[in-house]
Amino acid sequence: MQEIEHVYDSDDRKGLYRIVLALAIFTILYNLAEGVIATYLGYEDESATLFGFGVDSFIELISGLGIAHMIVRIQMHPTASRDTFERAALRITGTAFYILVVGLLVSGVYNIWIGHKPATTFWGVIIALISILVMLALIYGKTNAGRRLQSEAILADARCTRVCIYMSVVLLVSSGIYELTGIAYIDALGTLGLAYFSFQEGKECFEKANSDTFCACGHD
Repeated sequence: MQEIEHVYDSDDRKGLYRIVLALAIFTILYNLAEGVIATYLGYEDESATLFGFGVDSFIELISGLGIAHMIVRIQMHPTASRDTFERAALRITGTAFYILVVGLLVSGVYNIWIGHKPATTFWGVIIALISILVMLALIYGKTNAGRRLQSEAILADARCTRVCIYMSVVLLVSSGIYELTGIAYIDALGTLGLAYFSFQEGKECFEKANSDTFCACGHD
């Protein structure tokens, strides 16, 4: 009974919402930095997978703005449905993901066709490892706060963050294998893996925009 009372304490709830909002703002800033670094290094090293991963980070930034807005909304009106801003952010994000899918598929197929080999994928390995660690920490923080707040919306956002880990793993595997073996096509195959998860994220965004379901990826 003491734990239940603690969960519903007003000051505690305000503190937890501040933590979740801080995590959302950190995610936005992290994605901005990751996007700039990954696209630059991907371009310099001629790694299509790393460059595409950086573009995905910019798209996640847009999504992060919608998440931050959602947190403020549910703090003020816990039972309110998505508003116009959130739905617009989801549709913009979904469209951006679909555009990224096309770019990744075209570049992947083209690079396979010409047998393109990046100069190096070393930085892809480093960025992927950092991203995995950061996303795991964010999932832990969001899940812990979401459970204490008994907020399905925050818990769903935590579950959806797993997709970012999957994309980081694709970058890690493709970059790592290429760095160790130098086998052509590996980097290009990585872009096709990113395209698959980008398509899933785009589809998810439109599904959420057209309903009040928190996160499609939350239904395992």
